[in-house]
Amino acid sequence: MNKLEELYKKYKKLLLTLAYQMTGTWSDAEDAVQDVFLKVVDVNPAGLTEEPKAYLCKMVVNRCRDLHKSAYNRRVRYIGEWLPEPIPTSEDNPLELIVRDELLSYAVLVLFEKLSPAERAVFVLREALGIEYAGIAEIVGRSESNCRKIFSRAKMKMGIGDASGNIVDTDKEAWIRSFVTAIEQADTEQVISMLAKDVILISDGGGKAVAAVRPIAYQDAVSKFLFGSFQKSSRQDGGIQLEISEINGEPGLIIRLGQQIDSIVLVHVSRHAIQNIYIVRNPDKLSLF
Repeated sequence: MNKLEELYKKYKKLLLTLAYQMTGTWSDAEDAVQDVFLKVVDVNPAGLTEEPKAYLCKMVVNRCRDLHKSAYNRRVRYIGEWLPEPIPTSEDNPLELIVRDELLSYAVLVLFEKLSPAERAVFVLREALGIEYAGIAEIVGRSESNCRKIFSRAKMKMGIGDASGNIVDTDKEAWIRSFVTAIEQADTEQVISMLAKDVILISDGGGKAVAAVRPIAYQDAVSKFLFGSFQKSSRQDGGIQLEISEINGEPGLIIRLGQQIDSIVLVHVSRHAIQNIYIVRNPDKLSLF
C-alpha cells in the first residue's frame, strides 16, 4: 500500500462526513472527495506530507465551496422545498463508513441552508469534527479570532444557543413509535398533543413526487396533512408499511407503499414536543435506501 492509499483509507470517513455536511448531498460528497484525491495524485504537494489531515480538509472545503455555487443555481430552479439527502447509518449498512458520532443532526443540516459556505465550513469543522480554532483557521484561511466570530454568527443565524450546538433529542425512537401508533389509530388528540404549537412540516418532492410546495405550520394544519397523507397511502395497492430505522445517526421512519420506498421521515423533538417534521419524497434522494 503506497502513501496515497494509506491517506485515503485513513481520512476517507472524515472527508466524506465533512463533504456531506457541507453539501447536504451524498453524491456531491463522494464527488468532492474523489476530485480531491485525483488532484493530489497529479500535484502531490508538500503540505500533504507535513499536515495531511489539515491539507485534505482544506482541499475538500474549497471543493465544496465550488460545488455550492452550482448547487445554489440548481436549488433556485428546484420545485418546492429543498431538503438534504438522508443517508442510512445502521451498523449493517455499507454507509457505516460514515462515523455516526461525527454527524450533526438532520435538523441542523436543514438549518445549514441559512449559512454561507464559510459559515457552514467553520461550523462543521468545529461542531461535528471537534477541530480546534487554530486548526480551523489553517483550513479555511482565516484568523483564529475571525473563525470564532464566524462560528458565533452561524449559531445565531440558525437560532442555536450557546448551551447546545447540536440539537439533541432524547428518547426519539419512543417518540416516533408513539407518534406512528397515534396516526395509525387515527387518534387526533394524541397526535396534536405531541406536536409543538408552532410545529413546522417540510416535504421535498422535487417536482417528481407529490409534496407540499411550501412549509406547513401549526398543529391543526400539520395534523390534517399527516392524517390525509396516511389515509391516501393506505388505500394504495399493497398498503402502507412503516419501519423505524437509523437515518443520519438518529431514529427515522421509512415509509413503503407495497415494495417501493415512498418517503423518509425525520423529526426534531425538543422541549417535550415535535418541533419539526421533514418528509423526503424526491425519488432521487431515496436511492441509498
